[in-house]
Amino acid sequence: MADAQITLTYSRNIGVVAIATGKHYESAEKVLGATGFRRGEAGTYHVSDADEAAAKKALARLVQRAQASGIEVTASSRRFIGDAARDIARLLPGQWNTQVEIYAHPVWQEDLLPYLWDNGDLAHAVRTARIPYAATLTNRATATILLLAERPGRLGYLVGALAPAAFGEVDGDPHAPRSITVGPFPGPAAQAITERYLPAYEQAVHERRITMVAEALGIIQSELDPRREPRTATGAEGALPEQSRQCAPAGDAFLDRAWREFLTVVDHAPVLLDRCRPAASAWPQDAEALDQLAAALLAAEQVRDDLTRGVPLSRADHHQRTWPVIATWLTHSDSFLRQARAAAPSPPPAPALPAPPPRALPAHRL
Repeated sequence: MADAQITLTYSRNIGVVAIATGKHYESAEKVLGATGFRRGEAGTYHVSDADEAAAKKALARLVQRAQASGIEVTASSRRFIGDAARDIARLLPGQWNTQVEIYAHPVWQEDLLPYLWDNGDLAHAVRTARIPYAATLTNRATATILLLAERPGRLGYLVGALAPAAFGEVDGDPHAPRSITVGPFPGPAAQAITERYLPAYEQAVHERRITMVAEALGIIQSELDPRREPRTATGAEGALPEQSRQCAPAGDAFLDRAWREFLTVVDHAPVLLDRCRPAASAWPQDAEALDQLAAALLAAEQVRDDLTRGVPLSRADHHQRTWPVIATWLTHSDSFLRQARAAAPSPPPAPALPAPPPRALPAHRL
């Protein structure tokens, strides 16, 4: 394969689209610019097909200059990935924004792996095949980012996800969902994403959040002296247990570390807590504990907001405000985790598939 390639594809909105890739993709971009192609979305180039004669001349010049420069030119049989992404996004539940991603240099494709949250064919393809471009579909309301890529050497597309930002790097995460394969038609593709992929993705997010909260609490608990371990305590509904109002008799360094770990709980527990329905579970008695946990989270969020806004807070005051919160969560962690595991995300609504055209009446009835 040449060190510079140009892939030609077609978009119904902008005409002929050219994508420069390879280790020396810059030389391909220079040829595109010199032959009448204009730079557009996400680093793609295009020439309008409104003037067919002019478009043909630009393509002829491109092929001639590319051959002279040792640049490989390939015409794709697939439509522009940006069009495919937009057509699918319009049929998914909620509001989705699309963006084309160009991985011109092969190294850029490798940069995907730490953030590609997938245990299926998409991750395998990114590791083993050349995928020079893809498209993202982003739902800002749910912080979901889907990745749409052409199946290497085969029809259809692979659909997976990038990890939520709060998850960090996720390469090899066992909680990751499995990507799915969809066909080239947007209606069935959107239906498969809505009915198969998104529910699996939401369940994977749910389980990953539980794991992160459990690990953070486990780290804090493991550093506690057993003699200082919080005892089970109860308090008024929605209030912190009286026992945990006193600062733990532990060193400042431990309390600092405990707060840093607990920020993971602050980030991920609210969504999980909101899904818990103790009255509908096998442990309705957990309701009081969950009320205490919710009150503790509000107190923790207030501390974090104060720190973000630069409110003066001494180390002693910080510990006095945060340790009762942490102690409450350590006390009731078992109740929270079993309720969170029993909860489940709500399924997305059905996709808004276009209505079929009306059936024509037989001629003898007209």
